[in-house]
Order: sequence, then C-alpha cells, then structure tokens
Amino acid sequence: MMIIIFSGYTAPMDRQPTRKELTHARIVETAARAIRRAGFQGVGVADIMKEAGLTHGGFYAHFASRDALLVEALEHAGQDSAATMARAMASRRARGASPLRALVESYLSEAHLRAADTGCPVAALAGEMPHQASEVREAAAQRVRALIGLVQQALPGDAGAGGAEAVASQLVGALQLARALGDNAQGKALLARSRESLLALFDTPSPAPSP
Repeated sequence: MMIIIFSGYTAPMDRQPTRKELTHARIVETAARAIRRAGFQGVGVADIMKEAGLTHGGFYAHFASRDALLVEALEHAGQDSAATMARAMASRRARGASPLRALVESYLSEAHLRAADTGCPVAALAGEMPHQASEVREAAAQRVRALIGLVQQALPGDAGAGGAEAVASQLVGALQLARALGDNAQGKALLARSRESLLALFDTPSPAPSP
C-alpha cells in the first residue's frame, strides 16, 4: 500500500489522517524538539502538551506513559534530523564533495551547532540515554546504530574495521564540545579543526581529471 507521511505520522495514501492522528503527530513532533532542546529530564508531559497547544488531561488518550512518548519522539527526531542531514549532504555532493566530506561538513556545520532542537538526537541526548527506562534506551540505541550506519555508507572502502564507530564518535563528541563552548568564535573554531582532522584521516581525495 502506498503511504503519505505527515509530520510525525504516516498514513495510508487513500485517506486523510483523523483529528486524533494529527493531534498525536503534533505531540510527538513537539516532544522530539523539546527533548533535543532541554534533555529528557528537562521536559515533562505538562510542558510538552502546553507547547503543543493541548491540555495535560488529553495526554493519556494518546500514550500509555511518558516513556512511550519518548520512544516515539526519539524515532521522529531521528527521522527529522536524517532528512535535514540528507538535504545538506546532497547540496554538498552536487558541488563535488565526496560522501564523507559531505557528511562531516554537514554534521559539523555552524547550522547544526545552532540547531540542537532540530539536529541529531544522539549529540543532544547521549549523556542522558543510559539513565532512561529500558524501552527508551533501546530507542536511543537505534539512533546510535543509525548514525553509525550513515557514517559506514559514507566512508571510503579502505577505512578499515571500526572506522564507522570511530568517525561517529568523533562527530558526536566534537559537536557536543562545540555546543558547550557556544555559538561563538571558540565553538566554531573547534568545529573547523575537527572537520579538518577527520577529513585528513579518513577522506579519500578525488582523482585529478585527466588532461
């Protein structure tokens, strides 16, 4: 069956989503932004419902628990950030960048530095992930695996075993440290140096065109 994707919700193409489905999607999208902005512990159900323009009492018509919402929010955050990253990478690839250069420059960009609430959930939440309920930890682990998979696809074939994990770790760590310094000259300089270091280690230069 063909499907159509609404923000935070996937529905069959032969019908419009119901009001309840759209409301559910709005809550998930709001939570996906909120947890990346403020962390798991920084946002409660009441905060999310208020930001979504809904009453607190309606929450349990959509979710069995706060953790159930966090699982869906993590999945949505991953899809959202992956789509943003894909667009940024495609733009760089169109200008001649290698797959790895496109990934590194997109992930360690100044735009990503500023956009925690729409960016990679791993960088935003890694420090809190181990302290969540088991179902939330598994959803978080899926986001980590997805990031490693994205890096694996971008790496040149001679990167060696463990290359994807190493690059993913350096991407996440560099972005976290840059955000700790702030959206300022120091933070931007750290990103620039991290980009240069990663590309020097792992990027394969494109062959020069034949004369």
